[in-house]
Amino acid sequence: MPPAPDTSTTATTAAASPRTGARPQTERPAPPAKYLAGLFAVAIAAAAFNLRPVVTSLGPLLDQVRGDLGMNPTLAGLLTAVPSLCFALFGFAAPAAARRIGPIAVVTAGMAAITAGVLARSFAGGTAVFLLLTALALAGVAVSNVLLPVVIKRYFPEKVGPMIGLYSMALSAGTALAAAVTVPLTSALGGDWRYGLGVWAALGALALLLWLPVLIAKRERGERAGGAAAPAKLPITRSRTAWAMACFFGLQATGAYVVMGWLPKIFQDAGVDKGTSGVLLAVTMVIGVPVSFVLPNLAARRGDQRLFVIVLASCGIAGYAGLALAPAGAPWVWAVLVGLSNCAFPLVLTMIGLRARTAGGVAQLSAFAQGVGYLISIPGPILIGRIYQATGEWYGPLGFLALLLVPQMLVGLRAARARHIEDEAVHPAGRAAGPVGA
Repeated sequence: MPPAPDTSTTATTAAASPRTGARPQTERPAPPAKYLAGLFAVAIAAAAFNLRPVVTSLGPLLDQVRGDLGMNPTLAGLLTAVPSLCFALFGFAAPAAARRIGPIAVVTAGMAAITAGVLARSFAGGTAVFLLLTALALAGVAVSNVLLPVVIKRYFPEKVGPMIGLYSMALSAGTALAAAVTVPLTSALGGDWRYGLGVWAALGALALLLWLPVLIAKRERGERAGGAAAPAKLPITRSRTAWAMACFFGLQATGAYVVMGWLPKIFQDAGVDKGTSGVLLAVTMVIGVPVSFVLPNLAARRGDQRLFVIVLASCGIAGYAGLALAPAGAPWVWAVLVGLSNCAFPLVLTMIGLRARTAGGVAQLSAFAQGVGYLISIPGPILIGRIYQATGEWYGPLGFLALLLVPQMLVGLRAARARHIEDEAVHPAGRAAGPVGA
């Protein structure tokens, strides 16, 4: 169930009724007070910054973790699939939790789970405990993944583009920083992987400290989960836009996880040294920091976002073609192009915020698109590894990635059209009951 709208809304939205065919009105919540808005924005950025170091800090230290904990290769492989699985399973549960205690309370609890999980797993004495505590941290990531766009839609309804941009930029920065500095940071702390992983809990604790006063202030203003009637649950599985959004999310996540896992190996097999290949991977992630801030602002100003879907997919096709045909010929160009293609992530986050009229609708769409999308993404990195193992070359895997961008573009074009899922709940074929705007 989605979270209930604020009691402070100036015009509460009723969900579309399948019986009457009434078209819902756009929700207009009261924005946060001026004294709170700045803190709220910083808290959102801090939360977003903590959504990926749980994963990207582990990759560079995985060999040390495996050796110390006696983790066999099968379990190590399972560990690489755990993030997407947790994002899907816990993401589906986020709207129900938000309805009971409010989205801000759930995100605050998510920051606590990230902090506790990251810190405690650094003291784990065995594989099972390490996996369990990693799952705890990923549960916090999952609910925050789903609900931060909801919080933005509810409390910054007139600034969805800029706030999604801030969120996406902070997320990209956290991803890149953890990947780039975990190894040297571990070395500086004495070479023990436990310190190298555990230190990231400090950033989670900082985010938690920022969210606690926001939670208290919202409670004092009476903005509780149960303060108003909750919007009706939408038949979201009947919405073509929702399915297109889920498929678009899943396909872009597939490409992103393959790049994070395999790009250094692709360059190394082409004769690029390990140090440079690591920097090239960092470039693909760092390019997303400025683009993730600018792109949502540009996308939110348009009635639809189809142009951006085409441009980003085209960058990916060109980048994968370059990696397949001449990986060492212009590696920096291919890294930038692939990094631009991965900016489909902030684009899809923006579209999630724009394709629903209400915070409740965004909650349901976000949970559905991310839950189904992450499930779709799970086989991708495994399949790429199988193709490479079978052929011993990167032509097949990279060709497969380029080919996946075609359906990604097609479903993205459908998801980017200026429609709202509440209208499709009344008209399942996707014909809105009137003009719709972003």
